[in-house]
Amino acid sequence: MSRRPVIISSLAALAAWLLATPARAAEACTIVGEGGAGAGDAFTQALARGPVYAGLAALVGGLLVSLTPCVYPMIAVTVSVFGARESRSRVQGMLLSLAFVLGIVGMFVPLGVVAGLTGGVFGSVLQSPWVIVGISGLFLVMAASMFGAFELTLPSALTNRLATVGGIGFKGAFLLGLVCGLIAAPCTGPVLTGILTWIAQTQSAALGALAMGAFALGLGAPFFVVGAFAVQLPKSGRWMVHVKSLLGLVLIVVALYFLSTAFPVLASFARGDGVFLAAAAALLLVGLALGAVHRAFDEPGAGIKLRKGVGVLLVSAAAFAIVSGAGKPSGSLAWEAATWEEAKAKAVEEKRPLLVDFTANWCGACKQLERETFSEPEVAREAGRFVAVKVDATNDEDPIVTRAMQSMNVVGLPTVLIYDSSGKEAIRCTDFVPAAPFLEAIRRVN
Repeated sequence: MSRRPVIISSLAALAAWLLATPARAAEACTIVGEGGAGAGDAFTQALARGPVYAGLAALVGGLLVSLTPCVYPMIAVTVSVFGARESRSRVQGMLLSLAFVLGIVGMFVPLGVVAGLTGGVFGSVLQSPWVIVGISGLFLVMAASMFGAFELTLPSALTNRLATVGGIGFKGAFLLGLVCGLIAAPCTGPVLTGILTWIAQTQSAALGALAMGAFALGLGAPFFVVGAFAVQLPKSGRWMVHVKSLLGLVLIVVALYFLSTAFPVLASFARGDGVFLAAAAALLLVGLALGAVHRAFDEPGAGIKLRKGVGVLLVSAAAFAIVSGAGKPSGSLAWEAATWEEAKAKAVEEKRPLLVDFTANWCGACKQLERETFSEPEVAREAGRFVAVKVDATNDEDPIVTRAMQSMNVVGLPTVLIYDSSGKEAIRCTDFVPAAPFLEAIRRVN
């Protein structure tokens, strides 16, 4: 009945084709030969086929991000806001939509340029607790706006003055594109991490701008299509308030998630077992029933405002608990409470194979490995003969982390390195690996 599943499936298939590489390059784990090294992430693998493939991979990545729950609901509302629906002609609608997309490009391309010029400094800035607190605060302010606390509009006098010079429409669309690029930033993590890691490694501002430009165009393409061609948008109504409330809830959860990456204690209560997740889901449903989405703070009556407020708190807390708990396994293999150097020395002394997992709080694939692969009982049993250690690369300015990544030639996350009992690197995994193939791989290491 809906075309969205078909669109998403088609884009996913296209992305898979673009990111495919011959033979073993398509595998997440690579068997390492004498002095060999594993393949890079999917974006780096696409780059190996040529810049055109890398650009297309980034473009498709942006398209997929645009269909995520925190971006897709924005499309119709945003197009109405920057005026494409009220445009006097198709050409004006196209130009307004183009200005909006250029705003998104203006948001992401500088990131690519900065990453190319500064390399590892870019990643370290994003790991600063103060920067994370600032970003989280911004999202909370924007969430308050979504709930009607204030409107993000220019003063009427300034608006009227700009209208007289005839530039407000296109300027407004461009600025809104910048803001929407910022709102969509948290949803870009799984795709953007690999791209920015590669850009930082190449130290090329030009290639950084090219890759991020392609990604931004993919992200903005649905907005352009709707604004320029499909101007038959839903009529304004109460549903727009509901969408804004939903976006406000998303922004609150994103703010809490950002804060938890800098202050893990915020998510320490979450668990990955079914009982905890079911309880959180029940609280979320209660919050929705109270009016977290379908009620508004501007409705008359203190009771409705109270219900709305309690509903927002319950839904935000429950959704954050689900997101945090889903990333935690109910069980896992035994990790050494030691540094990687101590673990390596222990493996050499005991003539045992070594497993090193480079991870970070912001790395989604790392959490998926922990949740779905390392927590598998058979994997945990087989890995029991390994000396297993984690290297937390959340703070990549830590000299211990830097030394570990340099010595093991780690350029991106996730990275799992497996050494045999003689101390030689046997396997390198640079992406999520399901439990079955990972188990098969480590069984071959003596």
